[in-house]
Amino acid sequence: MFTPTRDSALLRFREFLPRAGRSYAATRNSDFGPDNRENVSILSPWIRHRLICEEEIVRGTLRSHDFKSAEKFLQEVFWRAYFKGWLEQRPDIWRWYQSDLKSEFSRLDANRELNTRYNEAITGATGIDCFDFWARELMQTGYLHNHARMWFASIWIFTLKLPWVLGADFFYRHLLDGDPASNTCSWRWVAGLHTKGKHYVARSSNIEKFTNGRFNPVGELNETPLPLHEERIAGLAALLLHVTLPEDDYILLLHEEDCAPELLALQKPPKAIVGLHGIHQRSPIGASKQATAFAEGAVRDALSRAQEHYQCESFDLTGEPELEPLSAICDKIDIKKVVTPYVPVGPLADALDAFGQAHASNDISIHQYMRPYDEICWPHATKGFFKLKEKIPKIISGLGLH
Repeated sequence: MFTPTRDSALLRFREFLPRAGRSYAATRNSDFGPDNRENVSILSPWIRHRLICEEEIVRGTLRSHDFKSAEKFLQEVFWRAYFKGWLEQRPDIWRWYQSDLKSEFSRLDANRELNTRYNEAITGATGIDCFDFWARELMQTGYLHNHARMWFASIWIFTLKLPWVLGADFFYRHLLDGDPASNTCSWRWVAGLHTKGKHYVARSSNIEKFTNGRFNPVGELNETPLPLHEERIAGLAALLLHVTLPEDDYILLLHEEDCAPELLALQKPPKAIVGLHGIHQRSPIGASKQATAFAEGAVRDALSRAQEHYQCESFDLTGEPELEPLSAICDKIDIKKVVTPYVPVGPLADALDAFGQAHASNDISIHQYMRPYDEICWPHATKGFFKLKEKIPKIISGLGLH
């Protein structure tokens, strides 16, 4: 269903575009099963890796539909920018998630009963048919309908009473569109931590309605839970906007966060291109074969297109678990400046920051290019989604996408 290339992304967008208006708004919440996804775009794996960019989707949608009829679909596109910008301004949330995840994995080793319940959940053996089906679907396909993701997370947290960070890790390891911001914040939202005290409760009647009767877990779910609570308060970090790129020769570093190099507004072409993904660092226990293959394929597709577009030497590091070989390439071609599409908060940003610090004495410098879409969207992601949502028409106009 998902081929990690830009051509496949553009093809799927063209196929879905006629249904991006009122048809999508009317049926988007229904999960008809993995064999029938025509009511939703299923573009998320390609968007997550920017094999197709949000600007392209917004512009293309508004050429086929008026804003009002396509508003629901456009809002879904902007949700990704919201979560990205929100986490970028609260990096403590990401650090807490990583620390708590390590603690919970240690607890699994020490608590046999918890370990048993956790393994029943991730193998689809809880006895709750809908939940077990979605667990197996995720592992087999690397994808879940958005509504099913919310139901699954709610059942995981409130019915099975498993640590939310272990559920978030399970998703992050397997989802082709696994994203540190969208995944972490979505699980926190379901739990009642993202918007304090407001949680999402999976109800059997809702599941029956929106799965078209495929599932009806009546009497099996905790439908009156209290939201989770935490005492910690994340500090606010300033956004790093309007970075000046070097005028000297540079290496263009491509990665899984942004695989549209031909759409970068660079002042001069690179002298060489390097491709890597960093997916190995998604979880303490790695990532699924499907998610890894998709990320590797996306970067390799981007690397191929970039080489053709810029007509320069390229180096494929997608099979490398670390960034260290990048320093050898810098030495080999005697270029110390590296330009890369902006890497948001997440494991790749952590690795890139560590690499930069380790090689600062060698004069290797990392310069991150931020796309105008992110520059204009992220500052509005300070509270709930509504603040960004009400700015969508203005953002569209400011970017010239109407």
